[in-house]
Amino acid sequence: MNPHGRLPRYLCALWLGLTLYACLHPFSGWASPGVSPLAFLVAPWQKYISQLDVWLNIAGFLPFGFTLAASIASRRKPGRIVLGVLLASLLLSFAIEFAQNWLPGRISSNLDLATNTFGGVLGALAGLRWGHFLAEGGALQRWRRQALLPGHVGEFGLLLVGLWWLAQLEPTGLLFGNGDLRSLLDLPAPLAFSARRYLLLETAVVASSTLALGLLLARGSREASLPRLLGVLLAGLALRTLACALFLVPADPWQWATPGAVRGLLLGAVLSVLALRLPRWSQHALVSLTLLLSTALVNLAPDNPFIDASVRTLQQGHFLNFYGLTQLVSSLWPFLALAWLSAQAGLQRR
Repeated sequence: MNPHGRLPRYLCALWLGLTLYACLHPFSGWASPGVSPLAFLVAPWQKYISQLDVWLNIAGFLPFGFTLAASIASRRKPGRIVLGVLLASLLLSFAIEFAQNWLPGRISSNLDLATNTFGGVLGALAGLRWGHFLAEGGALQRWRRQALLPGHVGEFGLLLVGLWWLAQLEPTGLLFGNGDLRSLLDLPAPLAFSARRYLLLETAVVASSTLALGLLLARGSREASLPRLLGVLLAGLALRTLACALFLVPADPWQWATPGAVRGLLLGAVLSVLALRLPRWSQHALVSLTLLLSTALVNLAPDNPFIDASVRTLQQGHFLNFYGLTQLVSSLWPFLALAWLSAQAGLQRR
């Protein structure tokens, strides 16, 4: 048996896929660059360098280096692990920068290559120091065995929570409003804005999404836990607050705390307390219905007036990569959750 378990490998593969999506989105408009695709390697560094771009490059490769190092920590000496992660990060970043030569709106850069690789190495060093947290027998795995369902069900449930947290870094949509397919399909908002309609829809979206999250956590756990739900919700709100502070112009950390969102949180919390007392079979049916309800309401909601009227998102550099990634995760999350529920029900019937 792999002493590190499957979780570090799953996380590494997941982050690799998300990184490729973020850097190569929208996968269209490919055209010849008109110069050597290797010219970026010897080009001078950009005259104006955004600190945000640099930090996003480093942060984007940190999880890749961390999870890759954690996956192989017992098989190699520390020096070889760091060297291996350095080479893997370098090759991955080079492949991305090379491919970006053919994408309009993308600029291949040797600075990106350097900062991405540096981020991977920092992640590897952190993985050597703290990667045992993910290993079989580590703190996370011990907690998972005690609190969550065993096998793939519990592990993919953890990944779902991580993706839900990542989706909260999208600062422009409704709070917890995952499943909006309009941006992916380039569709307009179906309903015109009115203050009362927007307040009701926002309250319903937040309440149903909170209830769905609570039931999902219960379905992936050995027993329901209100403190666990509260911890996941507070972490999600903290991430949304951080996104509003970093990615909105002007910065507005509490932009999400509208009257409808606050009411929806309170209503969703009360409904979750009641729903967690239901039998598990009825929880399974209810979570599917609430996921579908919240997704339908998100796609009916008018555009967010609090964003359009007073603030805008950053429109520069690699923030657009990150923004596209969080939009994708937010759009697909309810459907991933429904797939997980179906797989869980199928495994439990065997």
